[in-house]
Amino acid sequence: MRKKILFATGNEGKMREIRMIMEDMDVELLSMKEAGISPDIVEDGTTFEENALIKARAVAEHTSGGEIVLADDSGLEIDYLNKEPGIYSARYMGEDTSYRVKNAELIRRLTGVPKEKRTARFVCAVAAVVPSADGEKKELVVRGTIEGYIGWEERGSNGFGYDPIFYVEEYGCSTAQLDSEVKNRISHRGNALRLMKERLASLI
Repeated sequence: MRKKILFATGNEGKMREIRMIMEDMDVELLSMKEAGISPDIVEDGTTFEENALIKARAVAEHTSGGEIVLADDSGLEIDYLNKEPGIYSARYMGEDTSYRVKNAELIRRLTGVPKEKRTARFVCAVAAVVPSADGEKKELVVRGTIEGYIGWEERGSNGFGYDPIFYVEEYGCSTAQLDSEVKNRISHRGNALRLMKERLASLI
């Protein structure tokens, strides 16, 4: 019987990326929605790692106990803006504000700022709660990043969130302009999930 991994997200764009990155694992991968779990989660950590663990623990409390629970917390850090929006990336300007509006506001705040000072990175922390034979749960946390800069306009449609304004020097385009294979190979989430797959390999 294949191991089940529940991923603590309801974001369909994120789940698509996660399935592609983890397709070589012999596991059944389910989102919270697919598992019928919808706990109230208060993300009050001060780091990406703390918030990822808060989510993973909250979902693990609602499982039958045999499933591995993964959760991520990710966001955009813009150096010129003191690493804003950071851990508040999803809630920046309000959770119901569209990313088109958020992206336009970040570009506006960087008006007149030269390229060399528009440095930024995507950060992704992935946490796992892994059940063990003795009934204890093991917790793992890893971090992945990708460096880039904030462009002057949105470009591309192969992505979500802040992808259209985050440009990667090596490719000369935004992460929303990269094809899925390239994006998953270099992305913060791809880097973090590959690290987590290595850590999980010895446990499942």
